[in-house]
Amino acid sequence: KQAELFKVLGVESRIRIIDLLKQKGPLGVNKMSELLGITPSAVSQHLKILKHAGLVRNERKGYWIPYEVDPVALGQCQEFLSEVCTCGCEGNGRVREAELSQAKDKLTLLRRYEQQLEKELEEVRARIEEVKREE
Repeated sequence: KQAELFKVLGVESRIRIIDLLKQKGPLGVNKMSELLGITPSAVSQHLKILKHAGLVRNERKGYWIPYEVDPVALGQCQEFLSEVCTCGCEGNGRVREAELSQAKDKLTLLRRYEQQLEKELEEVRARIEEVKREE
């Protein structure tokens, strides 16, 4: 599933379509074609693949078929990417003992790590407040 998702996102035009939909909201194929500078048939093909991957959705409204991103699917995509790209080089949530034992200044290393954690905690708190305002 993850490999297929990354394969879908490996095409720049699809990333551009997702970015456009995130910025502008629901759009039809012709408007996307105009804004992206690619043919409507190319946009349609990319949307078909993105829809099959679950990253975009559409609902007919008369003659108009607007597409929009699926925020839940994009959130899952972000989680997949984080899982794949987490190297553990920062100790997966703690300072690695090997790194600490080799450090000349253990206190400085731990304080630097503490600052990283505090920054991350601030970001999480800000996101929590953002979600609260949306509800």
